[in-house]
Amino acid sequence: MATKIRLQRHGRKGYAYYHIVVADSRAPRDGKFIEKIGSYNPNTNPATVDINFDRALYWVMVGAQPTDTTRNLLSDKGVYLKKHLLGGVKKGAFSEAVADQKFNAWLNEKANKLEAEVNKLKSDKQASAKARLEAEQAANKAKAEIVAKKKAEEAAAKAAAEAEAAAAATEEAPAAEAEAAPAE
Repeated sequence: MATKIRLQRHGRKGYAYYHIVVADSRAPRDGKFIEKIGSYNPNTNPATVDINFDRALYWVMVGAQPTDTTRNLLSDKGVYLKKHLLGGVKKGAFSEAVADQKFNAWLNEKANKLEAEVNKLKSDKQASAKARLEAEQAANKAKAEIVAKKKAEEAAAKAAAEAEAAAAATEEAPAAEAEAAPAE
């Protein structure tokens, strides 16, 4: 029986997540499987991959063939590096302790890179939020200046109209007095 390590789709439309399963190569994608060895959620940033490392290594060692995407996921988690190192131990190139040391060094380096990436994403998100806030404040300031200018123009126009009305009233008052004086 030919076994495959592949993804099994779950989730809703537009928001899929996957189980990593070992299945008979003749079984349908979302059909019967032998064992679930992990999960993969591409919707998070960075993507979340949870794998039962020992079982994945076992299935790779007994000859299960992964799909391209699954091979990349397993390689990213170090399953293929561990397989390679165990092959070197079998051949006598180095001891198992050296293989474990190399693998642990690789895991630490990988964890540091992942942490740096997560920190970079956080700082980029904070910088983006800060830039949006500054842009919004600048836009609000520009709007406030336009409103203040418009109000000043309206106040000046109103004051001019009142001054004109007052001037007209002062001109009419002496004329009315002059007309009233001869009548006496």
